[in-house]
Parts: sequence; structure tokens; C-alpha cells
Amino acid sequence: MKSLGLLFCLAASFSLAGDLQLTLPPVVYATPDVQMSIYHDNIVLTEQPQDYRFEFTCKLGTNEARRWTITPTDGDVGDHPIAITVKDASGKVLEQGKTTLHVSPRQAGADKSLRLLIIGDSLTNATVYPNEIARLLATPGNPKFTLLGTHKPASAKPGIAHEGYGGWAWATFLTKFTPEDPGVTAGPLARKATSPFVFPAADGKAGVFDLNRYFAEHCDNQPPDVVTFLLGINDCFGADPNNPDVKINAVLDNADKLLAEFHKAAPKAILAVGLTTPPNARQEGFTANYKDKYPRWGWKRIQHRLVQRMLERLSNRESEGIHLVPTELNLDPVDGYPVNNGVHPNTTGYAQIGASFYSWIKSSL
Repeated sequence: MKSLGLLFCLAASFSLAGDLQLTLPPVVYATPDVQMSIYHDNIVLTEQPQDYRFEFTCKLGTNEARRWTITPTDGDVGDHPIAITVKDASGKVLEQGKTTLHVSPRQAGADKSLRLLIIGDSLTNATVYPNEIARLLATPGNPKFTLLGTHKPASAKPGIAHEGYGGWAWATFLTKFTPEDPGVTAGPLARKATSPFVFPAADGKAGVFDLNRYFAEHCDNQPPDVVTFLLGINDCFGADPNNPDVKINAVLDNADKLLAEFHKAAPKAILAVGLTTPPNARQEGFTANYKDKYPRWGWKRIQHRLVQRMLERLSNRESEGIHLVPTELNLDPVDGYPVNNGVHPNTTGYAQIGASFYSWIKSSL
């Protein structure tokens, strides 16, 4: 597979001196006939994005009230610079940044083979975005794909599998192990008790992380071509919003460990890390889930900083197989969420996550 390592050499846009902390990944991926958007609220740190003017300069796309959006055509294939300016109500420029829109050809990867392993937390466990990735990959002009994994929830469409579990974090996949219980030897309960990548040691009482064994037993003894990761919510949800870096640094250390293990066991695999998704724009979604313990603004500050730190720590590491996917941009924080959930999207929002991963996959082919 061919990757876009050159594009990742572009610097991400950080305006950390400004209160809004405009934060952009270096590349936004898109494909013909698949809508891709940058939601204003997802790129700045404010409780009132509607109080600011967001101006996008790009020969493609349309800037609307809450987002810049595009549904590319075949004639749009290629790279297109995007410049973003944020102004206050009076028109004063507050912050500026830039990124690149990369539109992949409709036929990218056609008839090739793609073995895809999807890893994540409850957003993956819901299986809506894995289903959407598979739906898009099944359209003409795509590779012959296989979804790997041991977890097949009831919501999974035929042929869909992954390793996504509610409440899990980067460290969970590295270490979670429970000695076998005669009453819980298989199925969902057993899977929740032990990471799919951790196996019993000789004494049966300790767990050993062993990706090669996982590939041998669950992947026809072949490593995946692409592994996607969408994690970070459970890792950082309880961080101090006023000083999240202590927790975030520890979380990214665990991310480094898991990514290094995958690169060691599958050196040719592309490891696609999704930037942690933004919250529901409504406080009532957080009130419904967490009462007053975890307000929306607290998680928004943590999530925004986590994205910044992921860009700092994981960019420009293609030699280690690591690539970033801007899953945080294309998720509508209003219409992509139900009114009563703070961090779990509705069907629309999950489909937007799937579109982001799909468009990145096309770029890697």
C-alpha cells in the first residue's frame, strides 16, 4: 500500500497563543460522492462558537452557518489548500490556520486486497461506523476487503467484526486479563474480561500480550494491512479540565506502547489513529448521562487538548506505521448526537465517523 507520508510532513495548525486555540490536523481526507465537513465548533475552544465568524478560503467546498462542507466530484481529485480565519463579531481577526484537503480517486485500491482490523471503545462496540466503513468499501472501485476481529455484536451486519468494547482504553488492550472462570469461558462476558490480545500464561493465572498468537488464531495467521484505533474518551474523561496534560501524557504513553507492539508484530501494517471525537454541543446530553459530575465544557476542554497532544505526539511517525485520521472534524456536534447523550453519536454522527475512516483508507491505497 502507498501512504501519504509526504502530506503528514505539513505542520498542523496550532494557535495556542489565542484563547480559541484553533487546532487543525495537517490533512483532511475526502473521496468523490462522500460528504466531508469541518464543523466550526470542533476546531476551536469556546462554549459559544456562534459568536465568531469562520472564514474558509478554498477553491472547493461551501462555508455554511456551522460548518465548511464538500461532496467532491471526480474532477476534484488532488490536493487543495484550505486557509481558515476566525474573527470576532466586529470583524477583528483572532486566529488563522491552514490545512490541506486531499481528495482520493474513486478507483483508489480497486480490486486490491485489504485486511482491516478496527479497534476501539463503546463507539466501536455500537458497530454503526464499522458497518458504514464496510458499506462504503462495498461500492464500486474499492478493494476486496475482509474485516478482522473476534467481536460480532448483534448490531454487526453480515461479515462485520472488530475489537471494540464499551469502557475500554488504550491500556485495556495491553493488559486486561481475567483467569478463566468455568462459568465464563466464551462469548461476550469472557471477551469483556480479557483483552483479545492477551492470552493465559503457562500457569493460567497471568496474562501475556501476544499479537502473533492473535493473528495466528483469529486472522488466518496473517497480519492486517490496516489497523484503525478510535480511543481516548474513557482514558481521559476523568482528567482535570484545568490541568489535563498529566493524564493525557500517561494515556499517550500507553498509546505508544500499543502502537509499537502492532508495528513490531505487523511491520507492514498501516496504523490509523482517529483523533478523539468531540462532544455533543448540548449540555443536556451530559446532564442526562452524568448529572452535574461531568459537565460538557469540562470534557470539551479535555478533548480539545487531547487532540492537540495527539497531533504533537503522533504526527510525522509514518516510519513507525503511524498515521492520523481527522475523525474529530467531520462529526456534527448538534445533529450528529441525540439530545440525551454526551459522547455517543446517533446514526448520522456514526456514519460521519465511518466516512472519515473510509476516506483516509482510500488515501492509503
